[in-house]
Amino acid sequence: MQSSAAQKHANAFHQLHHGPAPLTLLNAWDAVSARILERAGAPAIGTTSAGMAWAAGYADGEQMPAAELLAASARILRVASVPVSVDIERGFGRSTEEVCDVVRALVGMGVAGINIEDGVLPGTRRLAPPGILCERIGALRKMLAQMDARLFINARSDTYFVANDDPVARYADTVRRAQMYAAAGADGIFVPGLARIEEIARFTQTIPLPVNIYAGYAGAPAIDVFMQAGVRRISVGCGPLQSALGLLHRIAAEALGPGSFGAMGEGMLAGGEINALFSL
Repeated sequence: MQSSAAQKHANAFHQLHHGPAPLTLLNAWDAVSARILERAGAPAIGTTSAGMAWAAGYADGEQMPAAELLAASARILRVASVPVSVDIERGFGRSTEEVCDVVRALVGMGVAGINIEDGVLPGTRRLAPPGILCERIGALRKMLAQMDARLFINARSDTYFVANDDPVARYADTVRRAQMYAAAGADGIFVPGLARIEEIARFTQTIPLPVNIYAGYAGAPAIDVFMQAGVRRISVGCGPLQSALGLLHRIAAEALGPGSFGAMGEGMLAGGEINALFSL
């Protein structure tokens, strides 16, 4: 069942998608990254599925066992005092029933939202038929009603991550899928790879649900540009971890090359500061 505290977080998370400014959802991969984001003022935290997989020693793409996803999520939820949304990729289950089991466990932990995507069919380069995600969203809605629980379901479409030589057809398929996911019970629509501001603005005017755009790449537009295009949620995904790993590589190269430690010392947090993050 969903606790009263979790219900409050879920309600607050829904409200964050309705302004006045877009929700800038920064993504954590473990407990300490979640606390750093919260200390910086994040009103809510998302997880990065890629980051959680890499931190556990797996490649991205549901290579990490569902049990490890749940364990990593539990550690984040234990230390976070703001709403948390967990990225479950295609659901971490071979069947709709298994996906519901994963989400049921997350609801029991206190998550406020999930990301669930259509994605690419395993072993292929083809996008999964939208009916699969529609079935899973519908089943999750039924399960949540039975649990008397509230959860923000952010439906992601990977139409911009598969080869397509026809940009008009790609956009039309994105709109079609988004409308199907909305009808199935999604609360928001996420289209990573949709990057042209003119196209984003057209999409937000077409889709009635809050639209989530990805900004975890170098040269991403500023928040106010996305806001003017009608975006209601901005995610950075594994971008922060990629940046942190780039810094780690520079630290190692400097120490093992010229034998200096300048990169490591710049901007370093004190151990006492980090310990204080967990004095909850």
